[in-house]
This record gives sequence, C-alpha cells and structure tokens, in this order.
Amino acid sequence: MDKFEKLIWIVSYKDFTIVFFIKFIIIMIMEKTDVVIIGAGPVGLFAIFQAGMLGMNCHIIDSGEIIGGQCTALYPEKPIYDIPAYPKISASDLIEQLRLQAIPFNPVYHLDQGVIGLKNNGTNFQVTTSKDINIESKIIIIAAGPGIFGPNKPPLKGMEEFEGKSIFYSVNKINDFKDKKIVIAGGGDSAVDWAISLSEVTEKIYLVHRREKFRAAPESIRQLQELASIGKIELIINYQLDHLIGSNGLLEAVGVKDLNNNIRILQSDILLPFYGLSQALGPIAEWGLDLHSKHIVANYPNFETNIPGIYAIGDIATYPGKLKLILTGFSEAASAMHHAYNKVFDGKALHFQYSTTKGINN
Repeated sequence: MDKFEKLIWIVSYKDFTIVFFIKFIIIMIMEKTDVVIIGAGPVGLFAIFQAGMLGMNCHIIDSGEIIGGQCTALYPEKPIYDIPAYPKISASDLIEQLRLQAIPFNPVYHLDQGVIGLKNNGTNFQVTTSKDINIESKIIIIAAGPGIFGPNKPPLKGMEEFEGKSIFYSVNKINDFKDKKIVIAGGGDSAVDWAISLSEVTEKIYLVHRREKFRAAPESIRQLQELASIGKIELIINYQLDHLIGSNGLLEAVGVKDLNNNIRILQSDILLPFYGLSQALGPIAEWGLDLHSKHIVANYPNFETNIPGIYAIGDIATYPGKLKLILTGFSEAASAMHHAYNKVFDGKALHFQYSTTKGINN
C-alpha cells in the first residue's frame, strides 16, 4: 500500500481522520538540503562548520538524544589533551564549542533517530529516518564514529536490577561518585583513565583486571602505578568479576574470582565495567559501500566512498595510514566538503579562501 492509498484509507475513518491525516502529510513532505551528515559527534559537528563556510546547508541525523556522540554519552567530563589550542578540554566543553561554532549556519538536527533507508537516483539521495522523516540531499557525509554502539556488558547474574542505579557504563559527572566506594573493571584506556580521575573524589577505588598488563597510554599507566603505590587506588590483578551482592538496585559488594577460583569480596557502592563498545553499522551496511572490519573504506585524500557523493570521515572511515584521532577527523571533514563543493553546486569551481579573509557567511 503506497502513501496515497494509506491516506484514502484513513480518511474513511472520520473519528481518526485529523490525527492521522497530519501524520501522513508529515511523512509525505520531503525536506531538501545540500548535505546530510550522519552522526553528531565532534567530527560531524565540525563538518557542519566546514559545509557552512562553503555555503552548504546541512541536516544532521543521530541516534542519540543529544549531540556529542561518545564524547557526551561515555565520557563528558574526561579531559582531552590533543585538541589544537586547548592544552586541556573536557569532552563536553569540546562539544559545546563545536555546537556554538555551527550555530551561524542554522543546521537542522534530527536526533533520537537513525537512518533506515537510502535511495540513489543518480543525482540526489533520499534518506529516510526511523521517525519517517524523508530528506533529499545532494551529498551524504557519514561521520558515525564507531557506528551504532553500546557497551560490552559482563555476564553477571541479576545485573539488570542494578543498571542505572549502581552499575554504570559511563561517567557523566565526577561529583556523582564523591565519597563512594567504587569498583572499576577493565584494562583499557577508559578503565585506567577513570580510575585516575575518580581517585581524586572517591572514598575507595578498586581497579579489577584479569591480567597484569594494561592496554592504556604509557603515561596513564605510570600515573596509575604511582597512585597505587600511595594507596589511592587498589589494583586487583588477575581477577575477573564474578557476582554482585546487594538488593533493590543498590550494591553492597562485588565478588571477584581469580584463575584458581579464589573469591574476594570488594565492598562497594558502584560498579563501572569498562569493557569497550560493541559496534555495528546498522542499515548503512546494506548500502553497497566497501567495508573492511566494520569500517567504511574511504578514498584518501578526499574521503569519498565507492559510491560517488557519499563520504566517510572520522572513526567510521578507514584507509591506509588512518590515524584515529579527533583532529584527524576534523581534517577529513574539511577535505571531504571541499571535494563535494562542485557536486553540490553543479560543477561550479571552488575558489579557496582562508576563513580570516572570507569571514563567516550567515
């Protein structure tokens, strides 16, 4: 049944005509733009600015309820040290600055929804979101970070009862953990970095890892060992999470087990399992893009994919020599937008100008 037939069908039900008529009219409206950006993380947000500087209009789609991607969802208060001109900036502050930078170009955000459909007519693309919004666009920029992501969860019995109350997969506000007894599980950057940061405010902090070697930056490991030596962090090495003790969503302790099945009980208020993210491309995987290890192959130096008019930038993109840094994604956004200029403006040549000369077009 096509949309017109649906509309005729609902009109016959007078009691519901007005409500559903409005709904289907909304569905039938096709929004038009120059650029659709999939992903509102830092790289997607900077792509708005780059597009705006070139006179392109943008619609941004993201499955999150707020902008920021992993920076907002996983580590908003975590300091970032490799953003040019910022010796140190929190992830949330970086997102706020990028949001402000994009404001002059009036981006249209479609949040809390994913892309479920794509049609390519050879000239333009039609994108459909999970909220039945249809957008016609001249180019598509995929800046989806790791794609559709979620935390890898430990297989603990009854864990669901504690999630959101005593078990968390991210840290939104450090002060929420002040004077708490905390167990952090994991051996990567997130586990190590948060153990270091939270040790400044917690009553007690344990870091549980199944082996002696940590998969984190050397400087972070040095700081961790230093804090452990003075008793600020207790390292529980060669142990894994085994069971939870508590009731009504409130933890009292976490049981951990070594390779010989010896059990230790760690008195704790909070458990933070940092076992990385599970990653999936979702419907994007069905678009016919060249994929490699759950990443989209992009053609350096313009980052166009095998489908003309679709670009991949940021962590979702892969190519020889790829460096997964936010600043690399910023550079990719600029290159992709400049390459896309003549597609958006029907072959018009781009006369490059520095921002200091051009100023902000709004």
